[in-house]
Amino acid sequence: MDSEMAKEIERKFLVTSDKWREQATSATALRQAYLSVNHDRSIRVRTSNDETAKLTIKFGKTALVRDEFEYDIPFAEALEMITFAIGIVIEKVRYTVEVGGFTWEIDVFEGAFQGLVIAEVEMKSEDDRPELPGWLGREVTGDRRYSNQALATERLKPEVVHAVSN
Repeated sequence: MDSEMAKEIERKFLVTSDKWREQATSATALRQAYLSVNHDRSIRVRTSNDETAKLTIKFGKTALVRDEFEYDIPFAEALEMITFAIGIVIEKVRYTVEVGGFTWEIDVFEGAFQGLVIAEVEMKSEDDRPELPGWLGREVTGDRRYSNQALATERLKPEVVHAVSN
């Protein structure tokens, strides 16, 4: 196995309050579309702030650790690729919050998933124990209903969107 391959190790939680907002250090408007999905792999295109775009390929069955390859692509090409989306195009604003040496990404969904807020923390190792801030709700790492791929490509489930009562 090539050691240059990027491993993605992350935990994912529902967010139960807006208390994180006062600590947010950045906000990025994202649109993402899945171009191909399979049980153990996906190809995704994502635009950021209507300026830049990336193509991401992920491999792996487990939610905690996956192999990920990401490439910058021309924005105009990304817009064209989005027209080939499987299912819906996910629209969200991603905020970053620093807590105890870890960067949390909080995704506030718009459009079809208005009301859904998910926080992810990326870890260097599976043994990392990031501090869990009080605004987190239940952990959904490994609950594939909350994967962006499932949200984009499977039928909308109201209980998924409204799992968080503010």
